[in-house]
Amino acid sequence: MKTLPRWVHVLFFISLALIPVEAWGESSPPPTWQLSANPSYSRGDYGTKTTTSVFYLPFAVKRLFSFGELSVTVPFVSITSDGSVTFVGGDRSGGGGSNSGSGSSNSGSGNSGNTEDDDQVTTKKKKTENGLGDITLSGRYYLIDEQDWIPSLNLTGRVKFPTADEDRGLGSGEFDGGFGGEIAKSLTRDLILYLDGGYTFLGDPKGRDFRNQWNYDVGLGYYLTDDLRASVFYEEYRAVVSGIPNPRDIYADLNYRITTAIRVNAGGFVGLSDSAADFGFSGGIRFRF
Repeated sequence: MKTLPRWVHVLFFISLALIPVEAWGESSPPPTWQLSANPSYSRGDYGTKTTTSVFYLPFAVKRLFSFGELSVTVPFVSITSDGSVTFVGGDRSGGGGSNSGSGSSNSGSGNSGNTEDDDQVTTKKKKTENGLGDITLSGRYYLIDEQDWIPSLNLTGRVKFPTADEDRGLGSGEFDGGFGGEIAKSLTRDLILYLDGGYTFLGDPKGRDFRNQWNYDVGLGYYLTDDLRASVFYEEYRAVVSGIPNPRDIYADLNYRITTAIRVNAGGFVGLSDSAADFGFSGGIRFRF
């Protein structure tokens, strides 16, 4: 059985320290919950000689506090490839307007690691593998609320557990984890500026040397109506394998509030570098109660 890396223990105790004392007492408000599903599909060669398609369906249960959020995501993954690409990063909830609490899904660019050696390319038959993905535990802490010229600032953290089958390319078979920050600032009544960034510690599968990964995105959101927001983002991730360009893409989505409890979203992206997927699209729905 794999043991938890030291950084997982550090992140856990930091998260405990950030929780206000009153959150543990009887005076805390009753828990608020959110259920969501955000399926996505992407397709590209990720810098290899063959095309890989990925269908990713995460189901998330989130508890909402006055000071932040804590969620568990259980995904289903289906990958069609020749085995030259391994699904590495798992779910990337957060970028693409997460400061608004919309639950919109990220394009997922950069979640696959190119493991092909260009000097040893062979023709392999494609096959489809599907099953349980890597379960993630993530949290968000509301550090600063927006006021006047001061933007809102959230701190994030996540741990990915190696529940996917690495032998079938559904995961790396290693623990990953990281931290990040999210900034949002209203420029006008309807226009919002977003800036998110993070750093992920990647576990190294046997025989491979993955680089730890930084990522960032910058974008704008605009409320077309009080209930409908359109957003567009530029995203970049450090390539997990040296010698290939960083995955970069442009992502856009629409987020619609049906009621105060129900939201839906739909989005898509196009890759801007060889190591990114060529294109992808996503959708989602969330319920709060």
